[in-house]
Amino acid sequence: MKRHAVSASMMFAAVLTLAGWPRLASAATLEGATLSALWGLPFAGVLLSIAAFPLLAPRFWHHHFGKITAAWALVFLVPFALTFGAGVALGTLVHQLLEEYIPFIVLLSALYTVAGGICVRGNLHGTPRLNTAILALGTVLASIMGTTGAAMLLIRPLLRANDNRKHVVHVVVFFIFLVANAGGSLSPLGDPPLFLGFLQGVSFFWTTTHLALPMLFVCSVLLAGFYALDSYYFHRREEERSRFLDPTPDSPSLGMDGKINFLFLAAVIALVLMSGLWKPGVTFDVFGTHVALQNAVRDIALIGVTLLSLAFTPRAARAGNDFNWAPIEEVAKLFAGIFLTIAPVITILRAGEAGAFAGIVHLVNDSSGQPHDAMYFWATGLLSSFLDNAPTYLVFFNLAGGDAQTLMTTGATTLAAISAGAVFMGANTYIGNAPNFMVKAIAESRGVRMPGFFAYLGWSGAVLLPLFVVTGWLFF
Repeated sequence: MKRHAVSASMMFAAVLTLAGWPRLASAATLEGATLSALWGLPFAGVLLSIAAFPLLAPRFWHHHFGKITAAWALVFLVPFALTFGAGVALGTLVHQLLEEYIPFIVLLSALYTVAGGICVRGNLHGTPRLNTAILALGTVLASIMGTTGAAMLLIRPLLRANDNRKHVVHVVVFFIFLVANAGGSLSPLGDPPLFLGFLQGVSFFWTTTHLALPMLFVCSVLLAGFYALDSYYFHRREEERSRFLDPTPDSPSLGMDGKINFLFLAAVIALVLMSGLWKPGVTFDVFGTHVALQNAVRDIALIGVTLLSLAFTPRAARAGNDFNWAPIEEVAKLFAGIFLTIAPVITILRAGEAGAFAGIVHLVNDSSGQPHDAMYFWATGLLSSFLDNAPTYLVFFNLAGGDAQTLMTTGATTLAAISAGAVFMGANTYIGNAPNFMVKAIAESRGVRMPGFFAYLGWSGAVLLPLFVVTGWLFF
């Protein structure tokens, strides 16, 4: 997520300077054209670890995934410091911390905490009609309260409604496809890449008008496909028998605890909007990373909202949700390693034709330098499946010219292709978008045996890739 950092990080920088490292405060900027593709190996190691360890050594991974991720971070950072100097390495670390990781985890934690404090009391029976309605509601809410907020609000009621059924995996998988990804494509509040575009000058409602048809097509097909698949499972006899073993019997009425969190949710949305609209022109330089005042205020205020939610939410609300910190802890540890090791990969991509990944640049533009919209859709999307979709969006935004006014007018189809690829294809893997991991962790904590990394790829390959082929053909 492309944002700036909090004042605590500036205090950290000051402490290092006072400790006798003043020269590190002016760390050099690294040129992507000078980097070998081999610097991407630690990032590949993180991805392979996430994919392989849960299959080969699940117990070991469960207890030590943070240490494994930290090890890969050191495998990158130590040789990087030895090769380019401690100043460059520290500058890279601080940049990823301030502009990427801290704002990313602060916003996710705020949405996770606030949404986790809203508990829908009572229980409905997880019929295909009800499940499809919940997925449709979450798809709509995702563009209003963000994919993280919508996912955290609805995943627990959905799991509770289906806790008497044997076949639940497909429900969670389609929830990830729709609520945690595609549903967030209609506003900058919906998904981090679109918020990044908003900060670059893309109008707030531009995505609403230009992505409405692709989003409606993708989500309608997914909802129809889900209803058909869920109906098939629901009408099997084991589903009918399992009603008598329902651990949370159906309730005649529904209620809600923790309503105060809707105010906190509104505060989160207002703070995100504020950071995009308020431009005081005040910045702070921290080891070469420029921290804008409005972004520091936003992130500090988001921490405050998180604490207020914890203080004022009734205990019964979080108890009813079985709220715990395990999902956000997993995301925090894994994405710390991802954001650090991804730094050279993004730097090389930004170098364009001068970088080691010049082949990607040649794929998205023709010989005369004109954009190939369908290839922008696929290149942005496939890289967003494995890299963080926010910086990937920014890379291709700049490859397409980087001028928001031009891209919103003469380059509208290209910008729409980049935006749709980043948002839609974040659903291709668990690591494509942070809410994917959260939903997976919550489902597993409720006893759902979620597919592993490669098995989930099988789901997305069978369901999403054919749909995206048609989407690209129709719209780009």
